[in-house]
Parts: sequence; C-alpha cells; structure tokens
Amino acid sequence: MLGKTREVIALLRRSPGWRSVKGVTFQLTVHQFTEDTIMPSKATFVSLLGLLSVTAWVLARGSDSASEVKGRTPVLVELFTSEGCSSCPPADRFLEKLDHQPVAGAEMIVLSEHVDYWNHIGWRDPYSAHVYSERQSLYGKRFGLDSVYTPQMVVDGSSEFVGSNPGLADRAFAKALGVPKISVHISLASADPSGVVVHLDTGALEPSFGAREAEVQIAIALSHAESQVSSGENSGHRLTHVSVVRSLMKVGVLKRGQGLSQDVHLNLGPASEFHNLRLIAFVQEPEQGRVLGAALLPVSMN
Repeated sequence: MLGKTREVIALLRRSPGWRSVKGVTFQLTVHQFTEDTIMPSKATFVSLLGLLSVTAWVLARGSDSASEVKGRTPVLVELFTSEGCSSCPPADRFLEKLDHQPVAGAEMIVLSEHVDYWNHIGWRDPYSAHVYSERQSLYGKRFGLDSVYTPQMVVDGSSEFVGSNPGLADRAFAKALGVPKISVHISLASADPSGVVVHLDTGALEPSFGAREAEVQIAIALSHAESQVSSGENSGHRLTHVSVVRSLMKVGVLKRGQGLSQDVHLNLGPASEFHNLRLIAFVQEPEQGRVLGAALLPVSMN
C-alpha cells in the first residue's frame, strides 16, 4: 500500500491544484497530501484512488459524445420488474437480449426499474425502491389499467405489455421506429471528488410534437447486477439484470420551440461501482407521457 501511496503522491506533484488536460478540467482537492504524511486513513486512500480512477476515465473518453449510433433511432424500453416475482426472470432475460441491440434500425436503450410492492412476500429485492412503483403507477393511470403488474414493459412511454412477450414487443418497437424523435446528446465534461459533470444537449421541442413542454431526465444505472435469491418465489435462483436504475432525476424542462444545453453534476455513488455504470438521458412529456428522445453514455473503465 505504501508503494501505491508514493505513486499517487508522484502523480499529484505533477498535477497540483487545478489542471486542464485535453479540455477536461478537474480539481485535485487532496493536493495537501505529501510524502511527509505517515499513512493516510483507508477511507482517504480509497477516496483518492476513486478520484484518480474517474479522472483516468475522463482523460480516456475526452469529450466524446455518447449514444450517437449512426442510422439508428433511439427507443427507450422500461421494464418494471422484481426479484420477488416468479414471472419476472424471463422478462429480465429478454431485456438483456434487447441490450445487445437485436432490432434493425433501432438503438435500444433499456432501463430495469425494480418495484417494491413484492418485498413483503419473502424476499426484499435489493435493487427496489418505491419511486419506481410510483412511476409505474403513473403509467398505469395513463394506460387506463385496473392495476399495475410485473413484469411490465413500456416502450417510449407509448406502449405497454407483458415484458416477456416478444410478439407484442416487436409491434411496439416497429411503432416506436416510425415516430420522429428529438435529438439528445450527453457527453462527459469533467470529474471531481464527488462525481462527474456531463454536458447535455437536446433539439428543440417543435410544435409538430404536439406538446407544450417536456421534461429532461437522467438515470444512473448499474450496467450489470445479480442476486442469489434465498427466499420468496425465486428462492434458490441466481438472477441477473441489466441497466438497473439506481437514481432518476429531472434536470430540466423544454418549452415549445426551445432546446436545452447545460452542464449537470452527478454523484455517481461508491467508487467501486464506477466500472459498472451507465447514464441515460431522455426527454419525456410530463406525468409519464411519450418519450420524445433518448441517449446513452457508458461509464466504464474496463
């Protein structure tokens, strides 16, 4: 550990205070750490290595724009699922298949949102949160459903169906591919000890979309997640998931005729997860309306 500490010191000495590399600016707030320090605490050392790891990612990616797949139309696919539901694993596997881009002409941008209303029957889903149950409930009202259910797939906020039904999915994807989209671009701007700053650009909300305003949201998601389930309906099974949403936030509003261009600071959470994250930006009508555009930025240091 002392050898790694000296390497960190050497790096910091070459980069005191503020430093800009290839247009990417970040602040090394730990520049007071010197070789005279006997030994930093474990928490300090882990935090420092996390910062350097993020910085390395910044330098590696530069200002590359994300989710610009030429000739493909972005389609946002949300799966409402739960590890406590025995019908959900097939839908989870189907979402993973979609994440490998099997649909011609489409850039499938997937989100796995784990609801919490199954948690009381024997297994507490570690990826669940009530906010995703609330999001699903709003969709239920919009689609005129008597009740919510899992697994439910929602495509571009416009179609819903049982998430393990490929036939219904194909029809929804074909419909989504025929609808004009607002351009959305998300790229890395900088990094600091508390997270990253991304730059977000969207096209204008033209009158042809038929909406007076739309919300711009960003999801932070785990690219891969898994659990060994020890109780409940899936007891004894090892479940895997893709693009598991850990946080979802509204970062702006588009008014008719206007676009958006702004920087957004994101707290990515534990440094140990930096290699396993993705950011998804999308434009959606209020109250879980139509999704008008989306983009994906992988956060990977592999």
